[in-house]
Amino acid sequence: MDIPTNSFKRALRAGRTQIGLWVALADPYAAELLATTGFDWLLIDGEHAPNDTRSVLAQLQSMAAYPVHPIVRPVQGDPAAIKQYLDLGVQTLLIPMVDTAEQAAALVAATRYPPAGTRGVGSAVARASRWNQMPNYVERCGEEICLLVQVESVTGMRNLAEIAAVDGVDGVFFGPADLSASMGLPGKIFDSRVQAEIIAGIELVTAAGKAAGSLMLDEKVARGYLERGATFVAVGIDTTLLMKGASDLAKAFIGARA
Repeated sequence: MDIPTNSFKRALRAGRTQIGLWVALADPYAAELLATTGFDWLLIDGEHAPNDTRSVLAQLQSMAAYPVHPIVRPVQGDPAAIKQYLDLGVQTLLIPMVDTAEQAAALVAATRYPPAGTRGVGSAVARASRWNQMPNYVERCGEEICLLVQVESVTGMRNLAEIAAVDGVDGVFFGPADLSASMGLPGKIFDSRVQAEIIAGIELVTAAGKAAGSLMLDEKVARGYLERGATFVAVGIDTTLLMKGASDLAKAFIGARA
């Protein structure tokens, strides 16, 4: 038994576009449904959605039978949480609120076993190693781990070149909502100043040889990111899709009844 190949990491390195969907319903049945829809990746959100290690595990298991790559976003860049998610078998992590190269380097270390990093060794009880049925897991798992850091503040944007230069950071994700708030423009993600920062960031990151990505529900803006070089973009959120679909259906019938 060998370590699963991280197809998402391979695709980013090859410059192949990867289109994703945010998964916030925190339910394995919903996650399995979404795994059948054709997206390249699904983001299990542990920052703003009500997920914990148990619910993330259930969703990983429900997605495992389908050709979709699961990415997990912890609530913060806590080495203990990173260790738990990696032991569950997560191969790609998106870490929010990264402002400095020092933070990024510490996150890289948290995903690697000593002597290369600081990740605690417990592969005998870890799903990731199939409970030590992968004899080369400890030595080789780092090759398949993909670390994405989320830059979403004015400070982070100022330090972007240094963050992107950190060895072991595979990609930089731009968070429009938090970035707009940090710029003093809360809720105004489409403001030209916010969008200019994101576009400049995408171009800087790609010029540095790293992957750039974002979450954008507006199709025109999302396609603009892709045209500027972004290679991993989430184009929807499950809760938004459900809310809009249900609301539109209710209005079509209840509105007509009135």
